[in-house]
Amino acid sequence: MATQVHVVGGGVIGLTTAWELSRNGHEVTVVSPTPGRDGASWVAAGMLAPVTEAQFGESALTALLLEGSARWPAFAGALEAASGQSIGYETTGTLTVAFDASDRASLDDLLAYQHSLGLDASRRSARECRELVPALSPSLRGGIEVPGDHQVDNRALLAALVDANRGAGVTFEESSVTAVAAGPELVLTDGRRLRPDQVVLAAGVGLPDIEGLDTTQRPDVRPVKGHILRLGPAPGSRAPLLRRTVRGLVRGHSVYLVPRRDGSLVVGATVEERGVDSTVQAGAVHDLLCDARAIVPGVDELELREAAAGLRPGTPDNMPRITWSGIDNVAVATGHYRNGILLAPLTAAVVVDLLGRRPMTPLLESLARA
Repeated sequence: MATQVHVVGGGVIGLTTAWELSRNGHEVTVVSPTPGRDGASWVAAGMLAPVTEAQFGESALTALLLEGSARWPAFAGALEAASGQSIGYETTGTLTVAFDASDRASLDDLLAYQHSLGLDASRRSARECRELVPALSPSLRGGIEVPGDHQVDNRALLAALVDANRGAGVTFEESSVTAVAAGPELVLTDGRRLRPDQVVLAAGVGLPDIEGLDTTQRPDVRPVKGHILRLGPAPGSRAPLLRRTVRGLVRGHSVYLVPRRDGSLVVGATVEERGVDSTVQAGAVHDLLCDARAIVPGVDELELREAAAGLRPGTPDNMPRITWSGIDNVAVATGHYRNGILLAPLTAAVVVDLLGRRPMTPLLESLARA
């Protein structure tokens, strides 16, 4: 008899986990009020960037990001085949550029760190950067080319995941969970109680709002706000402004521009410690646009289609948490911060092994920890 698993959360982690569980023979239900629009996944750029996301002192996280990236080609192919939809998976690489001399020095330090980890990244002069991306400002001070950092259209990905789950027999309970208890048992907002065999809490920053978890064992997750913009192509334009992701360091501030196949751009993203606040603020939008146009002046001609803010689930060490909750047969999968989309296929595989109590490699054991 198939094990009944309820996955709480309809973002990229919950949907990918549900699909993988269903492909492994489980009977799965996703509990989410808005499947495909939950959490930070909808308000994201979809960068798959293990190298350009490498930060000083986070070598363990970088190893996980590289493993997650390695799983993406097979995952993208399987998902597109299952859903019959394109998810906009692009492998054109990423270019990070420096606005001034100080930014160039910072990028050189980052490049040295990337090389110390054995990562594939190359220094490029200002001329070489403009040859790779003609739309760049002529005043830039060079940059770093990273061929292995890719991207996916996050909203196309979420739509494909919903359809693939439905096609695999996954059911959807469009409600929110207020509490979890031994059994396991889930309490919904309307008072109904669900009693599956196992539960996966993939609720992102909503995890602390679910009552019943022991606070000493619950992962320490906090909301990290991020503003993001979506720009449409200029009226009458025949060619896209960018054909690859461009990241920039502008007077010490990070910005990225991620092109979509329809010629639009995603520009982001701020990193703000403001608690549970997803309001869109004019100053943040202004700053993103100023930094974006400093490296790609052509953004001035684009249409501002959307300004939004999302809440990323951050942890003290920026490492995700995939582990048992302290309640029998209730697992948690959260804390993916800026890398939820990149780590979704890897997370799903770890959850399948965790619920099946299967042995894991040392790398994956480091992910499945409290």
